Amino acid sequence: MNQCFNKNEFYYGLKRGLPIAMGYVPVSFTFGLMAVSGGLPIWMAVFISLSNLTSAGQFAGTNLILSGAGYLEITLTTFIINIRYMLMSLSLTQRFDKEMPLSRRMIVSYGITDEIFSVASMEKGILTFSFLLGLIIGPVLGWTTGTFLGALICTSLPENFSSAMGIALYAMFIAIILPPAKKSKPVMVIVLISVAITCILTYIPIFDVVSSGFRVIIATILGAGVGAWLFPMRQEVEENSRKRGGEA
Repeated sequence: MNQCFNKNEFYYGLKRGLPIAMGYVPVSFTFGLMAVSGGLPIWMAVFISLSNLTSAGQFAGTNLILSGAGYLEITLTTFIINIRYMLMSLSLTQRFDKEMPLSRRMIVSYGITDEIFSVASMEKGILTFSFLLGLIIGPVLGWTTGTFLGALICTSLPENFSSAMGIALYAMFIAIILPPAKKSKPVMVIVLISVAITCILTYIPIFDVVSSGFRVIIATILGAGVGAWLFPMRQEVEENSRKRGGEA
């Protein structure tokens, strides 16, 4: 297929990505506040956002950096949190033009987030590079700009106030977790299991040797593992298949 750049598809992608970009600004603003209040310079906070674009993994990784965690701990934590992007990218490649070169595929993979994946998945037909590039640019700019604004404002706030802004991080995670937990029993159970594991690792003296980063890793793996065992998706698929068979 023709690999020429298509302006119409690019502009359509920009239009589809605009709501995502606007939604990213307040979240990345919080990241900028958190990073600079923790001691990182403005340029470093912006560089992290520009080079990662990983939301939860970015927050977790930066927290570990600020707490002085080791490279292995930071790497494993961010890898586990962000591994879903690998699966999303693999899923979208099934919709790419078979002739799309590796360089363009790498550019697209850099910009895959939960929201971008959702919007791209709803599009019909082949996903062109022009459309995907337009879809990605807006959210990247929104995420980076929000980080810069948050970091810049943090430097002008009183020290006590900027330090207290770290609570915004916990408020954001609560806001992310509660809505799906209310709607889904499996999500609620997995959240409670993960919280219980984290509390055990944090407050029982025998586990004092476990650092904060590895607590996240252990809680994530055990919580997801127990959730997969208690609520296997296979049962839902089989039930849906039987229903469709009965209707037929």
